[in-house]
Amino acid sequence: MWVVKIGGSLNDDPLLRDWLALFAELGGGRVTLVCGGGEYAEEVRRAQRRWRFDDLAAHNMAVLAMMQSAYQAQGIEPRLQLATSQAEIRRVLHGGGTALWLPAEWLRDEAGPHTNWDNSGDSIALELARRLNAEYMALVKSCEVDARATATELVAAGVVDRRFVELAAGAGFSIELVQRTDITRMRSLLLGQDRRAGA
Repeated sequence: MWVVKIGGSLNDDPLLRDWLALFAELGGGRVTLVCGGGEYAEEVRRAQRRWRFDDLAAHNMAVLAMMQSAYQAQGIEPRLQLATSQAEIRRVLHGGGTALWLPAEWLRDEAGPHTNWDNSGDSIALELARRLNAEYMALVKSCEVDARATATELVAAGVVDRRFVELAAGAGFSIELVQRTDITRMRSLLLGQDRRAGA
């Protein structure tokens, strides 16, 4: 079973429709898709800089930004099936569908160690993958990714967030980094035809 996090930077990308179609066509019964917040999350950052509200409010707004991206994705590709909980994700997958996660369970009433910008959509998706006992995870990125880079180097380059390193170290499954233009490679990964060293 795969958890795939598609970067919010693809929200305005002409390739987004192709990516979503790929997951709808090949992900049935085995892919849970997580959407990054993209420009919706960037608006949260701008608002926090302007109004200086706390990280708890920003965290909840950023989670809602991820949900906006998911609703957008489902609007573009209606074959993707929305799921708000792990139980719903499993029902979608058991029914042969591709799950599109709405991370409402990540909304918080109180601040905690992970209600800040060090814990972005990448780490939230990785945490979901761990909870679902996923076999594989992929991050679809708009930026160039050095396949030889370590997790720490990826954080330094701004490819993944800081908490991602901690979570990835104990993941127990491979993590693939895929660039936005490499839909062919993602197709091969889903078909079991391409395996490289994960993050």
